[in-house]
Amino acid sequence: MKFIQFKDALKEFTIFSLNDIKLIDPHFHRRRLIEWQEKDYIKKIAKGRYIFSDLTVDENVMFEIANRLYNPSYVSLESALSYYQIIPEAVYGITSVSTRRTYSFMTPFGKFHYRTIKPFFFFGYQIVTFNSKVFKMADMEKAVLDFFYLHPELKSESDINSLRFNEEAFRQKFNQKKLQNYLKKFAKNALSERITVFLELRMKHGQDESNA
Repeated sequence: MKFIQFKDALKEFTIFSLNDIKLIDPHFHRRRLIEWQEKDYIKKIAKGRYIFSDLTVDENVMFEIANRLYNPSYVSLESALSYYQIIPEAVYGITSVSTRRTYSFMTPFGKFHYRTIKPFFFFGYQIVTFNSKVFKMADMEKAVLDFFYLHPELKSESDINSLRFNEEAFRQKFNQKKLQNYLKKFAKNALSERITVFLELRMKHGQDESNA
């Protein structure tokens, strides 16, 4: 298979593997991948995972790569909170949750980090389509719960205040009923207590801003 045929057959793939290639050409030899890397036609981003070199990599492409690099997974934690503009600073790398073991990939585009959650907690995400890119992104409320669930050290008001949440963006986008429904599924008293502290602080900050 010539490269032009190869690229046309995989043009809908943001990231592809040898298994993907074998589906379109069962006799494909992996030495071709080495040749095409040397010619800078394709780039290897992780073991057995490749992209085309002319791919424009933006945030949405990174999210789709994150989903496909380690499956099943969805973008959550700091990356989702930054996506919703709940935390003010940019997040370097992509953070996701997965039912598989905690793992990280270092790639030419940054770090992809995955934290483990139980299969029962693998919910609360939406399928986002943006400019032909499709990826799973945690709902804002689920990203908050995932974050606190996986950071049990965040207990006190000072711990939570240190997160520097964007209060205005939070109030505009937050759905307390949805968060409470998600929280019931966790059935974790310690998590519920910390979320209560978190919500009380959000209410307090909102009142302080109203009185300013």
